Amino acid sequence: MKILSSVFLILVVFSFKLNAHQLSTAYLELTKSENEQLTLNGQWKVAVMDLEHVVEFDKNADDVITWQEIKNQKGAIHQYLVEKISAQQNNELCAINSEGDLKIDSHFNESYIVTPIQISCPNSQSFSINYSALFEVDANHKAISAIGNISRVFTLNEQTQTFSFDETSYSETFVEYVEQGILHIWMGTDHILFLIALLLGCVLVRKQGEWQRVESKKQILVDTAWIITAFTLAHSMTLTATAMNIISPNTRWVELGIALSVLFAAINNIWPMIVRLGWITFCFGLLHGMGFASVLGELGLSNEYQLMSILAFNLGVEIGQLVILAICLPLLMLLRNNPWYKKAIMPAGSVLIAIMAIQWSIERF
Repeated sequence: MKILSSVFLILVVFSFKLNAHQLSTAYLELTKSENEQLTLNGQWKVAVMDLEHVVEFDKNADDVITWQEIKNQKGAIHQYLVEKISAQQNNELCAINSEGDLKIDSHFNESYIVTPIQISCPNSQSFSINYSALFEVDANHKAISAIGNISRVFTLNEQTQTFSFDETSYSETFVEYVEQGILHIWMGTDHILFLIALLLGCVLVRKQGEWQRVESKKQILVDTAWIITAFTLAHSMTLTATAMNIISPNTRWVELGIALSVLFAAINNIWPMIVRLGWITFCFGLLHGMGFASVLGELGLSNEYQLMSILAFNLGVEIGQLVILAICLPLLMLLRNNPWYKKAIMPAGSVLIAIMAIQWSIERF
């Protein structure tokens, strides 16, 4: 039992590592021109290291990709784009091209290639976009799109999305942003590991200088509820304030702060500095809320229902968080009965999380 439990936890943590922080994410941003035809102009942003898998930049094999090497492959990049992104209206393909100069941008401390894209369809009726870029090299790749005032996420299982610029209903917009909130928390490895690091210690109590298992399941639930409530309240406040432009935090420092919060939560399990985690969780939750808001900003807010979009996205985050809690807490309550949990499983899991957090901190600094 103890061996299986340890192996299980290690596999869980390393499964996160395989999909850690730098998930393969592209951004498709298009704005609609006011005319009888449907004309969309915008850009496709994709990480240099992602595109390197399908377009060879480093011709001289010196492990350094220069701006000149990227510009030399402009034709190959444009060709790949028109092959992997297409639009259709009334069963007919829309015209798509990628004319214009490439640009370079920085996003979450990664270099992104910005490629122009134009789509033209016969009329302003609903249309579909098919996105299949990079799925051949990374099944977990996703593209966050903002098409006019409509937000979608393209994934391997959802490569085609339909768009209509008619006024969307309240219910459709609500469901859409709830789904995006759930999707983000499940893909936000740093947020998930922060929660797991906190939960690892929720089934234990510090007595006489060492960890002891909490006998009462009720007490575990009460302690967990307090921590989750503090985290939820805090990130809901800053998510809303940031999305409504009441505060404008620096994204780089927010991401670094989130990484450090994961590191602190993990180290605190090994060398306890703070036993009552409610208030420190609240403080860290403020940072995580700003991180959630940055993703919501990339998705864009519904023009018709801006406040409702924020609240729906936040609700989605909470639902996703509760699902994680429902999976992890019963398992940890079961594992706490094994003497190896406090001796090896919890410390080993915390060390692995700390190692990942250190890596993220270095990347984001």
